[in-house]
Amino acid sequence: MKARLTFAAIAVAALATSAAGLVLAQAPAPDAPAAAASAALPVPPPPKITGTAWVLMDYASGNVLAGENYDTPLEPASITKVMTSYVIAAEMKAGKVKETDQVMMSENAWRSGGAGTDGSYSGFEVNKTAPLLEMEKGMVVQSGNDAAIALAEHVAGSTDAFASLMNQYAARIGMKNSHFVNPHGLPAEGHVSTARDLALLGRALARDYPVAYSYNKIKEFTVGPITQPNRNLLLWRDPSVDGIKTGHTSGAGYCLMASAKRGDQRLISVVMGSTSEAQRASDSQALLNWGFRFFETHELYAAAKQVAKQKVWKGKADEVQLGVAAPMLVTVPRGRYEQLKPMMDVPATLVAPIAKGQKIGTVKVMLDGKAIAQQPLVALNAIEEGGFFKRLWDEFWMWWESI
Repeated sequence: MKARLTFAAIAVAALATSAAGLVLAQAPAPDAPAAAASAALPVPPPPKITGTAWVLMDYASGNVLAGENYDTPLEPASITKVMTSYVIAAEMKAGKVKETDQVMMSENAWRSGGAGTDGSYSGFEVNKTAPLLEMEKGMVVQSGNDAAIALAEHVAGSTDAFASLMNQYAARIGMKNSHFVNPHGLPAEGHVSTARDLALLGRALARDYPVAYSYNKIKEFTVGPITQPNRNLLLWRDPSVDGIKTGHTSGAGYCLMASAKRGDQRLISVVMGSTSEAQRASDSQALLNWGFRFFETHELYAAAKQVAKQKVWKGKADEVQLGVAAPMLVTVPRGRYEQLKPMMDVPATLVAPIAKGQKIGTVKVMLDGKAIAQQPLVALNAIEEGGFFKRLWDEFWMWWESI
């Protein structure tokens, strides 16, 4: 269920009358039953997870809800292919490749990742082509190492060049403790990531490229005579789960990045170094269930709706409407919604011209004295510069209020 916070008139008045520096305006507590605060109990500990590292992340904010060793670099195994999917989607959006491109299953890709190896493979024939979209589904659903290599060669010319792209996009996403050496995740020196970084990657794929993300919920895929199932067991157990990727090597253990959406709330879990396929699935399910049971997501502000007004000097209009460019969502422990304290930092003095969409300040949401979410405040309308006498008159009053 969605709920929305609004700034009261006192916040608007503070914005309009402040003379210098930044305005810190606080909105009243959101509407909620008065008894809810006293009834809210502390969130119980998360379930015990078998594995080397794990994390549960809120999709809306990217905040970690629970985890252990989630910043420790480890082998990511085939979860690496989520990074490969992200690069392909980004390069496709940039117009560098198309889903209809014919991708060659080179001899290198076939020998390094095909049926003759110990890893998973897609089954595309060597020295023959297939549409990029089909090859990508073979990589995503069947976890084909051969398909990952072929795609990397098509997109960047070589796996080394593709790995460079992977690292560049990883840096943009904010994956601070990851380094990729190949597109498939087979063991290689220096090829590492962390539970938190991988959760951020899954969040970025779902947010930035939802079509590419959607391939991860396909339950089986056929190449020639071979039909293989998706190894993510949660796709059959929980209808709210729609991704993302499994992984396994002897060094990495059993890994699973899972994501589920229930109502307006999406959570992402990552379990690394588990002991079996069944264990990683049951632990991931327990994490997701715990998160949905004890946390809730609210929409605080809708996109392009007025949050506040701010006085503008030297403009054709005297006020600018402020809002957020994208819906502002926040996830909090259940029963604590009414304890949120929305605040905004905006310049005390604004001078025209102001462009529509121009960043004016920041809206923050505080809980227990910490900012748990923040977004830029932008101008919802343009303010053109006023005429000569309007500018002269406002210049006088700006000087007067400053003395």
